This record gives sequence, C-alpha cells and structure tokens, in this order.
Amino acid sequence: MAQKIFNLIRGVTLTVLLITLAIITWVLYSHFADRQFERLRMEMRLAVRGVELSGEEYLDGLEGEDFRATLISSDGDILYDSEVESGSMESHIEREEISEALESGYGESMRYSTTEGGIRFYTAERLSDGCVLRLAIRQEPVWSLFLTYSLPVTAVIAVTLIISFFLASGLSGQLTGRYNELDLDEPMTMADDPAFAEIRPLLKRIDDQHKQIRLNQEELEKTSLIRQEFTANASHELKTPLHVISGYAELLEDGVVQPETIPVFAGKIRTEAQRMTQLVEDIIDLTKLDTGAADMEREDTDLLRISQNAAESLATEAEEAGVSVEVRGEKAVVRGIPQILYVIVYNLLDNAIKYSLKDGLVTVEVKELGDKVSLRVADQGIGIPKEQLDRIFERFYRVDKSRSKAVGGTGLGLSIVKHAARIHGADIDVTSREGEGTVFTVVFPK
Repeated sequence: MAQKIFNLIRGVTLTVLLITLAIITWVLYSHFADRQFERLRMEMRLAVRGVELSGEEYLDGLEGEDFRATLISSDGDILYDSEVESGSMESHIEREEISEALESGYGESMRYSTTEGGIRFYTAERLSDGCVLRLAIRQEPVWSLFLTYSLPVTAVIAVTLIISFFLASGLSGQLTGRYNELDLDEPMTMADDPAFAEIRPLLKRIDDQHKQIRLNQEELEKTSLIRQEFTANASHELKTPLHVISGYAELLEDGVVQPETIPVFAGKIRTEAQRMTQLVEDIIDLTKLDTGAADMEREDTDLLRISQNAAESLATEAEEAGVSVEVRGEKAVVRGIPQILYVIVYNLLDNAIKYSLKDGLVTVEVKELGDKVSLRVADQGIGIPKEQLDRIFERFYRVDKSRSKAVGGTGLGLSIVKHAARIHGADIDVTSREGEGTVFTVVFPK
C-alpha cells in the first residue's frame, strides 16, 4: 500500500510540475516577446531621429546589430536594406506595417519572414520626405528560451523532484504506518483517534459487518446443533418402536406365544407402527414448514370453524382422558393455509387434552381484536415450570418425559405449531402455572 501511495504522489507531482513548467514557459515567452517589441519601438524612435539628421549614413552604423533596417520609398521600392541587396527585393507597398505607416505615419506587425525564416516583429514610421523607415527584430523560438535557462530550470526540476519524492516517501510511510495499527477484528477501538476521523464511517461499517458475520455464525452453529439433535432424537424415537415391533414379531415367529394372546401382541405391533407413522408424518410436516410451505395456496379461512373441526376430531381422545372440550367465540376470517391452520389448532388442543387432569376442562376461544384474530387454548392440567417455557417449542423436547411416554406423542407438536405460526406471521404467547394449567395464545394478522 505504501508503494501505491508513493507512486500516486510521485505521479501527481510530475504532472503538476510539467503543467506548471508549461505555464511558466508560456508566460515567460509572452513576456520576452513583449519586451522585444518594446525594444524595437524604442530603437525605431532613435533611428528616425538619426536618419532625419544624418540620412542613410546613420543606417550604415546599424550594421552588426540584431536589427534589420529597411528604407522604403513612398512607392514601395526598397531604397536601402541592412541585410539584403535592395535591387533584389520586391516592392513592399502591400506589407501591413508599410501601408499603415504611409497612411497614418506609424505601423507595426508580426509575421513569418520568407527572406530570413522565422517569426519577426516589424515597426515602420514615415519620415519627413515621405519615405518609410522599417526596423525588424527576430523573435526568439521557444527552444532557445529553454537553452538559455536550461541549467537553472534543470536544477529547479531536480530539487523539486528530490524534495517531492522525499516527502512522498515519508508521507506514504506515515499514512500506512498508522493504518497498519488498525485492528480490523475490532475496528472501533481506533475510531476515536483523530488520525482516523475521515474513515470512521468505514470502520463503523466493517464493525457492523463483523457483528453480522458473528451473528450468522452463531445462527449456523445453532442450526447445525439443532439438526444434529433432531437427527439423534428422530433416530431414537424411531428405534424404540422398531425394537418393540421386532421383539414381538420374533416371539410370534418362535411360536412361544399362546393363540389367545396373539391379538394382544398384534395390537402392540399395530400401536408401535402407528407411532412410527405419526412420527414420520410429523417430520414430513415439519420439513414442509421449514421450507415455508411455498407450494400451498392461501385463502380466507374461518378460524372458528377450523377449531370446531379439530375439537370434533379429538372428541374420542378427550372422552378417553376424561376431559371436556369447549369451543367458544365468533366467526373470524384469516388469510392463510387451511391445512396448516388446522395443524396449529389440532396440536395445541391435542397437547391440552393429553396434559390435562381427569375431569378437567379445555377451552378453545376465537375472537377478533381489531385487525387481528386471536386463538386461545387453555387447559387445567399439570402446567409447565417457568424455567422450561423457553424450550417447549424445541423439537423432541418434553417437559415431563415420564408422562409424555404414557400419553404418547412424537415431541414435535409444539415445534410444528411454532413454524406454522411463523408462516402466517402470527405471534405465540404462553402462560402457565404448575398444577393449574397452561394457556397458549396465537394472534394472527387478518
């Protein structure tokens, strides 16, 4: 990075130096050109006085100077020229400076000279006898200006480059030295340093990204752990009924079972097979819910009617458990997936029946709350310890493992409820007191 900064500063310095040199050269060249023209005008005033007093003899005295003197008649003929034979030169009556001098008494111009080559400045003034005296001076080319000042210009450029490169090296080292001190794992520790004030937004963004990455990592680790636990629990839950089925089948195969007890063994096998089937179905349902149930259509559904259907489906289980079920409320329409809404009510009601005490009452209440619909399932059962309320929606988690084994179930019911509610944008609230019962409240947006 230091090398890049150094190269950048060096490039900028060279560019600025070249531009500055070009500007200075243009300014100096213009200045010297003006000085040359001013000098030519001054010489013209002196030469006119001399010629008026001494005639052409004065012009002979100008030989060897860096001026060119020409005397031209009022007809444009060359009477005298300090550099070229007058007879060999064409008429100058059309020359700009000559025309102006004949007309107004004085004229000047700048043009390329075909006789001498190069750019020349011309001044012309009409004499008292009607002739025109013209002086010319050659404009120095740009390269001659460079040659004249080549040594000091080269020295200035060299010194400038040396100082610039030295400063660039020191500055790049200083900048990168401070930035190398940055702890990119904890960028905000340096955010209050005045040296990093300009990049504070960048440091803040890096810090936010680190936090998001850590959060994502924690979520991934948590998800991975949940999957591992799910796999282990599912394997265990499937293995148990398989062992029972295998054991009873082996007894039947060995012929050690009396004919009158065969229905008992067959019933055990059927019960365990149903348990496996229910577990597999719950796993399939949970998998669908994990993917968002994108292939299922939503429609306006009466949640009260759904609750009544679920209660009717569980009427036998409630009667066997000695529990009464009441469905209360009013018609309340929710935009959702009917099958999944039914699963929510069914699982909450099934849990309430299983964990209720004998002769207990389970109530299902549906009502509208403005732009929302509330589903409330309450039981008078064993309740849930306060410290376990946060875990009841975990897959295969059981509050009372001994009672859960007695009442059956897969341990996935509340996890399915949680995912189903999330798909519908619903919130779940749980309140419970040990020995008094539990209340699940699910609030759906209409």
